[in-house]
Amino acid sequence: MEQHGLVMVYTGNGKGKTTAALGLGLRAIGAGQRVLLVQFMKGDPSYSELKGIACLPGFEVVQTGLHHWVTKEQVSLLDRTEAQRGLNIARNAFVEERHELVILDELNCAIDYGLIPEADVLELLSHRPQFMSVCITGRGAPSLLLDVADMVSEVIEVKHHFRQGIPAQKGIEI
Repeated sequence: MEQHGLVMVYTGNGKGKTTAALGLGLRAIGAGQRVLLVQFMKGDPSYSELKGIACLPGFEVVQTGLHHWVTKEQVSLLDRTEAQRGLNIARNAFVEERHELVILDELNCAIDYGLIPEADVLELLSHRPQFMSVCITGRGAPSLLLDVADMVSEVIEVKHHFRQGIPAQKGIEI
């Protein structure tokens, strides 16, 4: 069967966008494919999912970003540099053609926060190898990205335990 790569976007204000993308990665690994996860704006290596991924041969992770939470009001040059580094890693993955799935986690947020121009992402996607699938996550996906995507899912928050005062739970958020 010929592999036809897709561009998939998970966006919206609900919880589960990264988790959905990691599920795609797990499925790809199970199918004997190789996966690259590039995390934007996530420089903290203590996320539990990274410990799980480390047990999966063929599932590579690269984090870009600093150890602080980025806000739109306080974007630094280093935040932009780290985001650009993530985009360059994705660009290199497209050239090297070693992965069947590339997950660009929180890239939508990096665009929304002004760390990466939307035009740069669209240009990157235009150079994607035909066999390679790309999954982009994060709130606030721009409309032109939604237009070029083959699949878009919006995750909508209906109810969240944070609103009840329950903090992030190990194995669920951390």
